[in-house]
Amino acid sequence: MTDSVTPRARAAADKRRRLVTEAARVLHEQGVERTTLADIARAADVPVGNVYYYFKTKDDLVRAALSQHSAHLDELTGRLDRLPDPRDRLKALVEAWVGQRDLAAQHGCPTGTLAVELDKRADGDLDMAAGAVIRRLLDWVADQFRALGLTDPDGLALTLVSGYQGMSLLANALRDPEVMSREGARLLGWLDSLDSTRQGP
Repeated sequence: MTDSVTPRARAAADKRRRLVTEAARVLHEQGVERTTLADIARAADVPVGNVYYYFKTKDDLVRAALSQHSAHLDELTGRLDRLPDPRDRLKALVEAWVGQRDLAAQHGCPTGTLAVELDKRADGDLDMAAGAVIRRLLDWVADQFRALGLTDPDGLALTLVSGYQGMSLLANALRDPEVMSREGARLLGWLDSLDSTRQGP
């Protein structure tokens, strides 16, 4: 069977993929308001005039970047789902967060910082799109607590994800990646302490 995708179509798909990847990175580093289409085009090594072929507005690129965040989350949780024990999955999630401590200290949580910034805009629905990515994470975490047979899995998920968002924010505000290490260790200890009779943070 021959490959029906033409070189031109393959090049176009690669160009779009580079734009989305770089949009996610640059928006995380600079924020939405400070980022221009030219910034993203330059980072992706794509002529700025070509950007409009794939994305009519910067909001379209922001939406694509949020889709990439969602895809990365699905990749991560897909890998974690291979672990047989739900508690181990949650602990591996925390360890993955801590593994990104230097990035968090520089720029905060990729999705969380976008959600906060987009919420302050008067127009559009991009804040809801950012919130939807965080909701996917909350739902996955709640499913792990549910599989452990713990009561109030949604509340426990909120506690864990809030802990991550808080430590990301503080690591960024203080420019101190060790905030992530210390608070990550605290979250791991909390996860180890949870059973059906004792669930407080």
